[in-house]
Amino acid sequence: MLHNMAGESPHQQSLRDHLAWWGLRQMTSDHDYFVWQRQQFSSNEIERLTLAVGRKRTGGEREDIAFYDLAAHPTIYPALYSQRYDYYEAVGLRTRARLVEAREILDFGCGLGILTTFYARQFPEKTFMGLDRSAASIAVAQRKAEELGLRNLRFLCLDIEAESLVHVFDMIVTTHALLQAEQDLGIPSRSWRTFDRADDPSQQAAFEQRTGLAARLDRLCGVLRADGCMIVTEKTRQLARRVPFQRALAGRGLRLVERPAPLRYRTVEEIVDDGPFYVLHQGDRTTLDWDESPEQDEGTPFDFHAGPVISADLDTPLYENHWPSAQAAWEGLHDRVIIREVTRQASDGRQVHAERGRSQGLQYLYCANTFDQRQLVIVDETRSAMLDTYYQEILRELP
Repeated sequence: MLHNMAGESPHQQSLRDHLAWWGLRQMTSDHDYFVWQRQQFSSNEIERLTLAVGRKRTGGEREDIAFYDLAAHPTIYPALYSQRYDYYEAVGLRTRARLVEAREILDFGCGLGILTTFYARQFPEKTFMGLDRSAASIAVAQRKAEELGLRNLRFLCLDIEAESLVHVFDMIVTTHALLQAEQDLGIPSRSWRTFDRADDPSQQAAFEQRTGLAARLDRLCGVLRADGCMIVTEKTRQLARRVPFQRALAGRGLRLVERPAPLRYRTVEEIVDDGPFYVLHQGDRTTLDWDESPEQDEGTPFDFHAGPVISADLDTPLYENHWPSAQAAWEGLHDRVIIREVTRQASDGRQVHAERGRSQGLQYLYCANTFDQRQLVIVDETRSAMLDTYYQEILRELP
């Protein structure tokens, strides 16, 4: 049993004990993690995993299943899924707190059942089902549930897009399982000047179809009770993906129970920002509106009156903003004089605008595109060549 650390809640300690039982470790150093991983994996396993990851990213459904079947091997999953340790904590604790009133819970895309078995241990009076299309993952999940003596939990291997699920649930939990197409950019904004998106049913339908979202979401809504709840989080931090994802949820009668909160966690050293953690209800008991505006970020407008206007560091701009708020900062530049600008359509479908200009004795470069990326860089006159270099690099990347 792990010792309770200062500041940890009993539920957090229970989850950490549970993850330790599964053989997972919380690693904070990339170096230490990869040393441990190499100790656990044979050279053949590393090679097979590397190939499977590449195929998963570029392949279809079969390659996706093949990766998770391989990842379920008992010599592989403890080290591999330890990368997701903080993810399990972030999702697991939030989800656990919202299962109190539920009776029958479906964990869709449960994988090995790491969190499913945690929920079932926490709530022995409730009934749980874990669903996944990886047969190897489900085999591990069933074996682990038996080892834990969990009589309130069963697992089922089923592809919900191809087969029907006849049971009905009052709570469905689905995290990183609805929107599998991580490379899909989403739906572009109306132009590079705005974050707004047209309400175009054909664009929305195409997004839902090519990502597989429509079929999965329709099937899940079909087994959710009329007054049921759903807990959802996906990799939708980018507004171009978040907006059509939210529209898909809203279009099926799912309403917000609470204000969505962005999910942030680490994969060892790297900080990951997921899309919001949604708690949804199928009914009319809430009136919260869906928010299609960019997330609040760390950027601030440039203050011409604060500090010196000459940078002491040759490589450091006076101001640099890579957040959505860069647009407001650019709009706030007074007496802008455009030196040169270009607006083109990139090969991936985005409209890109790049602008070199002058404002109040300073030089700036502003870039924007229809997939919500914004960047504003300001330098003093002596550093203008820096912006010319950036500008030319942007032009070389455009058709």
